[in-house]
Amino acid sequence: MTMGRVGTKRPLGLMGALMLAGCGTVGPSYRAPPLPAGISDRPASFAEGKSPAYSAEPLPQRWWRLYAIPQFDALVQEAIEANTDLRVAAANLERARAIVQEVEAGAGVQTSTAGGVSVGEPSNLGLGSPNGTHATFDAGVGISYELDVVGRIRRTIEAAQADAEAQAAAYDLARTTVVAGVVGAYGDACAAGARMTVARHSVELQRQSLALTERGVRAGLYTHLDATRSRALLAQLEAALPPIEAGRKAALFSLAVLLGRTPEDYPPNLATCRIIPSVDRPLPIGDGMALIRRRPDIREAERRLAAATARIGVATADLYPSVSLGASLGTTSRSVGGLVDDSALRFSFGPLISWSFPNRRVARARIAESDAAARATLAAFDGSVLAALRETETVLSTYARDLDQNAKLRRAREESRRASGLQARITGGGLGTGLELLDAQRSLATTEAALAASDASIASDRVRLFLALGGGWEGGMAGP
Repeated sequence: MTMGRVGTKRPLGLMGALMLAGCGTVGPSYRAPPLPAGISDRPASFAEGKSPAYSAEPLPQRWWRLYAIPQFDALVQEAIEANTDLRVAAANLERARAIVQEVEAGAGVQTSTAGGVSVGEPSNLGLGSPNGTHATFDAGVGISYELDVVGRIRRTIEAAQADAEAQAAAYDLARTTVVAGVVGAYGDACAAGARMTVARHSVELQRQSLALTERGVRAGLYTHLDATRSRALLAQLEAALPPIEAGRKAALFSLAVLLGRTPEDYPPNLATCRIIPSVDRPLPIGDGMALIRRRPDIREAERRLAAATARIGVATADLYPSVSLGASLGTTSRSVGGLVDDSALRFSFGPLISWSFPNRRVARARIAESDAAARATLAAFDGSVLAALRETETVLSTYARDLDQNAKLRRAREESRRASGLQARITGGGLGTGLELLDAQRSLATTEAALAASDASIASDRVRLFLALGGGWEGGMAGP
């Protein structure tokens, strides 16, 4: 059976023929499944990757170095060493590897020792006097080896190894997620600082506008309604400050916990950061086939499929007997000294055959169960591939559109700056009022606030894109 779509191999009809074959292996032999939806027959490039914002170069392993921020290396390393989610993933990986060692050790020669002392009294069924109590001493050693006649042991080892490889991919996924979280939290904190600077500038401009309006009310130039509206706008602008500050604190607390610290133990320099991390070059995204090979969740799903396929063979092996070769040597005596007498010695050698026959219906039900589980795992693999491509195409589209919006906002800011400068010269020449100048400056501040929010969105988009691309952990950076 090919693992393109899972099925069940029929067992050989005669157990005797299988026994003579010696090394037959029941169940399907795993082959990597074809990609779903005809992906292999389509162009490898991303549909949304044609924007000048992207490069077809492969994603580098340490993608955070594209930001050219030296502190990132230290933060990433600290997170990899101390993050609690990564510690859980590392422990799970170590456990999976230990299970492989246990299964492989169980396939070898097994030894056993036994010894004991028992005290008994023979029964005379109430006729006559009993002979009295006596002690019996017993000691022995044994050795056994299971013949892998139908491949049950081989399939069990295959399943355990695939499970361990899936857990290694799960560790890579956790590591990629944590690193993206570190870079994202850093960027969120700095983006909040940039937005806070713009917001405070808007508040200060509105306070100046309110002061001029109140002065005009006293001079009879403006109405009390104008002053009321100005105070309402000031309150509205001031109300925008606490959520921004809360967002910055949340980002700092998240970063600290990602680093394995207490929330308040965040890097102190980020409390005043106002420069959003950026990449001054087209983002290297590679292509779709590289993405499929690199994404840890796809690798994990593929290894889960390999394990589920092997377990079909494990279940199929229950249709056949298990055969072990064993030998034992022991001695039994009523005295310690008699344990070495020739008459007390015993030994045995020969094959041991065990079989759950005639419970073949139970075995076939287990085969059907394993087959269904493998088909479900195959569907999950297909889903993980399609979801990865959908996620990546979505972020690629969002990032490119946000860059377009950002470029328009920058043009709008430049126009607002020109308008503010012209109004300043007009007011300085006595042809305009102070309120008109403040209105122009407030319009500029509003545009700058929109641009700061756009810069923050782009920073988040960039991290989401690197995360969707799989983080570049495909080699050279081993797990625990």
